[in-house]
Amino acid sequence: MTEESRHISVVIRRPAEEVYEFARDPENLVAWAAGLATGVRRDGDDLLTDSPMGEVRVRFAPDNPFGVLDHDVTLPDGTVVNNPLRVLTHPDGAEVLFTVRRLGASDAEFERDCATVRADLERLRDLLTH
Repeated sequence: MTEESRHISVVIRRPAEEVYEFARDPENLVAWAAGLATGVRRDGDDLLTDSPMGEVRVRFAPDNPFGVLDHDVTLPDGTVVNNPLRVLTHPDGAEVLFTVRRLGASDAEFERDCATVRADLERLRDLLTH
């Protein structure tokens, strides 16, 4: 199986700073990141989330002026997955870019992961533009 990455993005017609602040707020995760969080609680600098994979630990990059929302997800089996996520300035507002990595997944699993991320990003866009 080839290890590959796929970049998935949406453009949101809102200022990049506003999108970044909304997306990084743990209180908003459940509203837009169903692939990661159906329930969220804090544990120090980490978030514990109820996810479709079971309870996972999430640690986001520190608050920063660059729109970096990279986060490590510790899966129930202890595997740590790094997820690059950026909010970029775009001529129409902001572009949110997530890199999905195959990490040994089958073709069907990889496509499902990409579809889940796309749905989450579209949900984020819809929340911020409606």
